[in-house]
Amino acid sequence: MIFPILSTFSVVARDPENGDLGIIVQSKFPAVGSIVPWARAEIGAVATQAWANASYGPVGLDLLEKGMSAPEVLKSLLEADEMAEHRQVGIVDSSGRVAAHTGDLCMDWAGHIAGKGYICQGNILAGESVIADMVSAYEFTQGDLVARLFAALKAGQAAGGDRRGMQSAAILVVRKKGGYEGRNDRYVDVRVDDHPAPIDELERVFRLYDMTLLSREDPSQLLTIDGDIGWMIQNALFKLGYIEDVSSDSFPSSAKDALQEWININNFENKWRDDGTIWRSILNYLLNDAEGH
Repeated sequence: MIFPILSTFSVVARDPENGDLGIIVQSKFPAVGSIVPWARAEIGAVATQAWANASYGPVGLDLLEKGMSAPEVLKSLLEADEMAEHRQVGIVDSSGRVAAHTGDLCMDWAGHIAGKGYICQGNILAGESVIADMVSAYEFTQGDLVARLFAALKAGQAAGGDRRGMQSAAILVVRKKGGYEGRNDRYVDVRVDDHPAPIDELERVFRLYDMTLLSREDPSQLLTIDGDIGWMIQNALFKLGYIEDVSSDSFPSSAKDALQEWININNFENKWRDDGTIWRSILNYLLNDAEGH
């Protein structure tokens, strides 16, 4: 049986500050998030692509959990695979050790660059500059692992990306008890399975995911609810039918109650503030919501 090739570029990395492990990927292939990214909190991450051997993910993570290093796991996976020269795989372990392989039979342009705690890799790319630009973006972007992964993926696309085009994208970041209510380790798990601009769509969906589930905003993005900000919030809530009129008061209790109701209905409880401030992202979403009515 002949399987289609995952013409793909990805980053697999570990955050040295907190140990988060993650992968971001884009491909001219549907539902790339179901095949390429594999990660286990405090164990490691694996990105398997090209003529992808999906077993590299779970098997590799099991070997990492048994105490093998990323280079040792890569050696074991390749030795057991007669199609190894068709594979591309990047592995990072919980200590930040990395290992990567781009088989000689991967379709051009194919290659990888391994850095400190991360790997950028891809196949059927527009050229070597795709990976080089991803590395630069990852290295020089400020922020957490999520921000650096997005920056690298966008830089790769700006350099030409997958030369066959775009179709799907995904980001997976794991953190011990980092998922919903602390009951799983999927800190970030967002996929776009089929879209003409999957990276843009991945960012859009992630912003919603971020507002709903995460607490990672910069405190400088908090706005005090008074003056014009208070009026804008009231005006938006009025347009949406949450209050009956706009008060001349700075921000009356009725408006505060209405804002909390709107936040609850939109599942943004994670971003509710009871100190007279509002996140800029929440304000922008509220204003856009009102503009659409």
